Amino acid sequence: MKQQISGLGVEAQREIIHNHVKHKPILAEYIETESGKKSNRPQLLAALAMCRKTNSILIVAKLDRLSRNVAFTSKLLESDVEIVFCDFPQANRLILHIISSIAEYEAGLISQRTKQSLQAKKVRGVQLGKSENLMNKFEQAVQNSIVTNKAKADNNPNNMRAIALLRSLTMQGKSLSEMTCLLNEQGFVTSKGCKFQITQVKRLLVRAGLMS
Repeated sequence: MKQQISGLGVEAQREIIHNHVKHKPILAEYIETESGKKSNRPQLLAALAMCRKTNSILIVAKLDRLSRNVAFTSKLLESDVEIVFCDFPQANRLILHIISSIAEYEAGLISQRTKQSLQAKKVRGVQLGKSENLMNKFEQAVQNSIVTNKAKADNNPNNMRAIALLRSLTMQGKSLSEMTCLLNEQGFVTSKGCKFQITQVKRLLVRAGLMS
């Protein structure tokens, strides 16, 4: 199951899936062109129907490609089809619910912040929609880059998965060292696909508001 963002994106996801299944046969390939935020996913539904008919497993290249909609993900997970995510094979139904809930919550926050920012600019008399108003100063360009990088980090699927577990571990009173060990033992990786270090775990906790 792949999402058709671009030819390169599809090829990359195809390679991920083939590396995951190795020499096992793949009965069919479905490429979904709908956005992850939408619930209308005809190719995904067709893939599920094929899996039910042939008693097969649905292989998804990347978890974040499946859906960021909680209601749709919940409906999907209630189906009788076994689903495996190549980039997060340890995922169970509870973790998937948590991740999709956090993703939807974060998307709502980003939308709200964007609207508030645009409204504040209108109040100051800034004419929106013109590039010269957005990048008229070097300092502003740097600030925009910082904001963009932070948004990418906040919405990175690896970070969101790790934060979902960290919320639970924080409630259990685990130490930074214990959290780091548990993340690595359970196969979680950083936004760049590396093992976690204590400093990276602390950074995620601060970003999620779980540590000051």
